[in-house]
Amino acid sequence: MTEPMTTITTTNNTADRTSTDLAARDRGLQGPQGTTSIADTVVSKIAGIAAKDVSGVYALGNGTSRAVGALRERIPGGRVNHSQGVSVEVGETQAAVDIDMIAEYGVAIADLAVGIRRNVITSIERMTGLQVTEVNISVADIHLPQDDEGDDPDHAPRVQ
Repeated sequence: MTEPMTTITTTNNTADRTSTDLAARDRGLQGPQGTTSIADTVVSKIAGIAAKDVSGVYALGNGTSRAVGALRERIPGGRVNHSQGVSVEVGETQAAVDIDMIAEYGVAIADLAVGIRRNVITSIERMTGLQVTEVNISVADIHLPQDDEGDDPDHAPRVQ
């Protein structure tokens, strides 16, 4: 018995464009004149800056990483760590991103996550040519407006 052969033809323009985009990316990172490798730190900085640009993100990182970052910034000559709270895995043509963050109170977290994913994926793919396979977001805390009151030197403590 011979089974009939089934041919599936896809007319979805998005699928055709995606395969074309992937081929173009592959040519950009690996070509006849050499290869381009992108370090994990480069991708994590791009992801960190892109995530911070989204309205509703108070800070990146959990409590421990933020404390270490604050200490590093106070040291003379210390710089802001743009990749704080971001970890990445970078392959030859793909990248995966994990982000720990603190959201502003009152922001819809599901909508915030969608915005972060969109901004991070767009930035990484545009700047590096890598395909972003996933962006995992972990919301560690919510920042409340009254949390800033302790930072105000003019605000006297209630107990002496």
